[in-house]
Amino acid sequence: MTHTLVIGGGFGGMAAALRARKLGHDVTLLERGHALGGRAQVFEDKGYRFDAGPTVITAAFMFEELFELFGKRLSDYVEMIDLDTWYEFYFQDGRRFRYGADLDDTLEQIARFNPRDVDGYTRLLEHSKAIFDVGFTELADKPFHRFSTMVRQIPALVRLKSHRSVWGMVSHYLEDPSLRKAFSIPPLLVGGNPFKTTSIYALIPYLERKWGVQFPRGGTGALVGALEQLMREEGIHIETGVSVGRLQAQGRRVTGVVLEDGSTRQADRVIANADAAYLYKHMTPNLPALPKLKLKAAKYSMGLFVLYLGVDARYSDVAHHTIWFGEQYKTLLADIFDHHVLNEDVSLYVHRPTATDESFAPPGCDSFYILAPVPNLQGDIDWAQEGTRLAERIIASLSKTLLPGLEHHIATQFHMTPADFGTRYLSEHGSGFSIAPLFRQSAWFRFHNKSEALDRLYLVGAGTHPGAGLPGVVSSAKVVERLMAEESPDG
Repeated sequence: MTHTLVIGGGFGGMAAALRARKLGHDVTLLERGHALGGRAQVFEDKGYRFDAGPTVITAAFMFEELFELFGKRLSDYVEMIDLDTWYEFYFQDGRRFRYGADLDDTLEQIARFNPRDVDGYTRLLEHSKAIFDVGFTELADKPFHRFSTMVRQIPALVRLKSHRSVWGMVSHYLEDPSLRKAFSIPPLLVGGNPFKTTSIYALIPYLERKWGVQFPRGGTGALVGALEQLMREEGIHIETGVSVGRLQAQGRRVTGVVLEDGSTRQADRVIANADAAYLYKHMTPNLPALPKLKLKAAKYSMGLFVLYLGVDARYSDVAHHTIWFGEQYKTLLADIFDHHVLNEDVSLYVHRPTATDESFAPPGCDSFYILAPVPNLQGDIDWAQEGTRLAERIIASLSKTLLPGLEHHIATQFHMTPADFGTRYLSEHGSGFSIAPLFRQSAWFRFHNKSEALDRLYLVGAGTHPGAGLPGVVSSAKVVERLMAEESPDG
């Protein structure tokens, strides 16, 4: 029986382990943390619970598929709740824009900002569907390790005007400046600057419209728990608190891994759910030219500052997901992505899970996860100092607007910075989403799922094709399953 070793227990690693098991492999998953989930950890303090990482679930059918591989149902393991309001956008002039499952309501909301943009949004959604039909339906689970595969897609990419940025595409259809901001944020959900990210990533609006947005009862951690239970039921061996130091190879063939304690584990196949850039820079011996070139030219996603607050009050008028825009937009993003400096302004994603699941906080209280895009560690920022200052600025800003009196109700507070992402998750430059979703870092130009460095080594996760975000990392496992199924056991 083929023995496959999976490095890392994030969503990509868990999905890959299950798909390898379905192929009949003997599977061992090694996770350096003390719990599975990768960035989807769970923090608890004083009766408050916080999802540490991803909080938005789209394309939930991809998780259902993993259970169906073994004749089981996701619904028997975790309850997925459909959200009516996907996001509420808050602007500094006090206006709010509610965006969700009810298309008629969304169109009414758009008309309040600019009646002409109702037709523009309809046409934007049609364009998003055209991109989705190619970028997701046709290509998301297809391998791109051959350049010829990329060449065959050029006519479709030209037809879809993929050279245009997401901001450029949205601005083509919408006039209102606030709506342009609202509908250009999808790249930020996968680590990209809307002003530079190729519009191929503008498939997200249609993806949301097609399958909606869900939240697992108990949070993303409950979804991790469901997948862990399934893996154990199917005989996957899981080891936590085990850190891999480097890959072991004989010539160009990977033969296993060397752990940080010096011991070794042998394997016929290795699937790496480590950050792709970190894997190649720090864990792969005798790196060949192509991945070296990609590493040298790589542009990385932004960093993330995440503030966790437990408050002894209820903010019942605040949606489950809120995008809170600061005064700046393009300038702020340029400082984050290009100049790697902290701007005094911020824009925020505010997650209030207690809007859907009251178990996240004591009775009459709220739990908040507040995320700010910030520069990654390529900037000269002392996060030991600036983290506390940024937290204070965020609390003050929200207290004046969305969360009145917030500073008087904080029962527990802590935060994570890009420095934490670098040490906890071994993310190169502490980036939140590995390499950025630029056109020149997409498909064949991204790190391949079938390794460019070693035979029988496969990559899943945000830095590989098709990209970051839960649909992307779970799709990368489907690509790897396809690749392994096509190859002979001893090939």
